Amino acid sequence: MKRTRKEYTKEFKGEAVRLAEASDNKSQVARELGIHPTMLRRWTKQLEEHNEKAFPGKGNPRDEELAHILRENRRLKEENEILKKAVGIFSKRPK
Repeated sequence: MKRTRKEYTKEFKGEAVRLAEASDNKSQVARELGIHPTMLRRWTKQLEEHNEKAFPGKGNPRDEELAHILRENRRLKEENEILKKAVGIFSKRPK
């Protein structure tokens, strides 16, 4: 049986971290919110490390420019392979 993964909004995560920091008992806050205390600690760490860029959505936070460059590099490599094949096809001499 496949489990469905719960997704939490950026606002929910930020508010959960704020509540945990304001409280003496972080585990109690996590229980009240229906999340695991480890998840709350992970969110706190992400917010401390990445501040505004924390909780970008799916996956880990990445540099936008790096992701763009990697996509462009992959596209250019594909185009290069296509051109190499075309040169091979058109440079063959008919017998």
